[in-house]
Amino acid sequence: VTYMLTMGVVKNIIPAVASTNAIIAAACVNEAFKVMSWASQSLNSYWMYNGTGGVYTYTFVFEKKEGCAVCDSTEVRKSISPRMTLQEFIDDLIADASLQLEAPSIAKPGLSLFLQRPPALRAQTEANLAKPMSELVEAGDTLSVTDPVFPQGMSVDIVVSFA
Repeated sequence: VTYMLTMGVVKNIIPAVASTNAIIAAACVNEAFKVMSWASQSLNSYWMYNGTGGVYTYTFVFEKKEGCAVCDSTEVRKSISPRMTLQEFIDDLIADASLQLEAPSIAKPGLSLFLQRPPALRAQTEANLAKPMSELVEAGDTLSVTDPVFPQGMSVDIVVSFA
């Protein structure tokens, strides 16, 4: 490491930090202005900064897909056989392309039916996989399903009915 190399790095980092701080400050002031002037009440857009090809900003509206597990918080309704085992139910959820699940964990209020992780909790709940759903839930129960593909803290609520 030489003095010239160090100065070259410093000359590139300090302006980058200062310009990034200025962009973020401008965005914060812009959002504060919209809130204070009540302009935000009629706006349905999001601001994005793209600095790869120069300074460029644009606003756009995020579209919401009906039934999407991430952006639509409606409940999913599933009609299942009372004899279906929990393992079969999980396989059915994984096969459902609209949910896009990989390794779901399932719980209902007050009871964890099956947890994929950590291994200690998986071992405790694995016995439920062979049980029929009628032993674990009642018609109309809401199951909370989490999956590693979902953002942190997000779950899908599934309302179960028996066919």
